[in-house]
Amino acid sequence: MATKPSETILRRQLREISRNGIPGISAGLVDDNIYQWEVLLIGPDDTLYEGGFFKARLSFPEEYPLQPPKMRFETAMWHPNVYQDGNVCISILHPPGEDKYGYEDAGERWLPVHSPETILLSVIAMLSSPNPDSPANIDAARELREDYPTFKKRVRKLVRESAEAL
Repeated sequence: MATKPSETILRRQLREISRNGIPGISAGLVDDNIYQWEVLLIGPDDTLYEGGFFKARLSFPEEYPLQPPKMRFETAMWHPNVYQDGNVCISILHPPGEDKYGYEDAGERWLPVHSPETILLSVIAMLSSPNPDSPANIDAARELREDYPTFKKRVRKLVRESAEAL
């Protein structure tokens, strides 16, 4: 059976991440499936998420790198840019091309030059700087803007629980 180009690309990218490492991030395959990666992100320093251990899954389509993967946190997450089911909502994970709603330029969306590394670095940046103006989780965005002490308390509780779960 012939290897798909996406498999070859993903194997190389996983090797690069494993070899070079990204501080605070580890990645590996789920059940030897190159299209399913399990990721562990350590909450970035100097953020509310600091000290947390967040498991996530990257699910790549066979059309990768022409189409983006999906990323979903498996560890509970309270963040304006993460849906309540754990799916991550950042521009580079949106399908390529023009945004039919006009919120994003095509250059902000998925481009084949992106890689798992750029995705994971973007998610770390998202944890460092939530964007409540374009929320996936409206309740988290509202709480961040209107009741920051409650937002902070809720996030710190999730961070503690994530560390205890390991």
